[in-house]
Amino acid sequence: MNKIKVGIIGVGNCFAGLAQGIEYYKKKKGKKTGLMHERIGDYGINDIDFVCAFDVGRNKVGSPLSEAIYSEPNKVKWVESVTGYDDVTVKESPILDGVGIYVANMIKPVKQTKPIAQLEKEAIEEIEGSGARILINYLPVGSQKATEFWANIALKMNCGLVNCIPVFIASSKEWASKFEQKHIPIVGDDVKGVLGATITHRTLAKLCVDRGASIDRTYQINVGGNTDFCNMLERSRLESKRISKTEAVQSLMVKRLPSDNVYIGPSDFITFLGNTKLAFIRFEGKMFADMPFNMELRLEVDDKANSGGVAIDALRFCQLAIDREIGGPLIGPSAWLMKHPPIQYSDEEAKGLVEDFIKGE
Repeated sequence: MNKIKVGIIGVGNCFAGLAQGIEYYKKKKGKKTGLMHERIGDYGINDIDFVCAFDVGRNKVGSPLSEAIYSEPNKVKWVESVTGYDDVTVKESPILDGVGIYVANMIKPVKQTKPIAQLEKEAIEEIEGSGARILINYLPVGSQKATEFWANIALKMNCGLVNCIPVFIASSKEWASKFEQKHIPIVGDDVKGVLGATITHRTLAKLCVDRGASIDRTYQINVGGNTDFCNMLERSRLESKRISKTEAVQSLMVKRLPSDNVYIGPSDFITFLGNTKLAFIRFEGKMFADMPFNMELRLEVDDKANSGGVAIDALRFCQLAIDREIGGPLIGPSAWLMKHPPIQYSDEEAKGLVEDFIKGE
């Protein structure tokens, strides 16, 4: 089989985790722990090849991808080096709304002098020259205009798209129809971690529902110490993130909770936590004979392992769809891997749809 040729939009912490995770499994031959699927179709994780990359950081643009993976403010340091990417040079991406006020000093963006039209032309040339078939979007939360720029590039270049952030493309009827019309696959929106706060919150919510308990109030509070959490201090960038996380949980309720009885979202930035994410989840409700219960959980995970473990499958599902000439939003893979898919299913149903997709059913 040919390699899965991928273009990277945003050489940040999430991509660093994905690239270093693949390298980790290369070095630990035969290691399978942590993989949801060892193979998807004929594709293993070593079949993923990053052929072009775009960023806005001064210390990344113009650098080899193998170096940019480790450049500040990236914090992932799981392996000493990622091999094979010395000849991939990180190209300049348009900033648009991709850099928030709180992370500007951490990212240190390039002083942009080129018009958008020129950056678009250069991006198209780079993608065409590299042979990329899929773009993966790792822009910061709140990058609406920047994500739409790259979604349009994917459409122009007939590239599949994996949208890892909560800007609604796969789950937007308008955008979904564009990908359907061009017969281009898309997986989105907003990565649901392997063992993250949202998937855990969903699982506990379904447990309550399946056991006949009512949920009266619930919250999920998340804190972390990487650029994602710093960026999300800018509350105006959080609207789609909160919608994405809240709908992922509300979709499993028998009866939707009033907005003042549910809170789900990022809450603060604590520098020394680095890539560690802490989630605090609480349920209050009633069970048999209206007896009250409450349940609390503290979850501590590596934020980027959660992201990388999902993206590694999303890319292979997207390539499998390209091979099979399937276009538009991939419903099963999106429901299984993303917080805000075009159609919400329970995780059990979504997993079944994914296994059917792999079989070609």
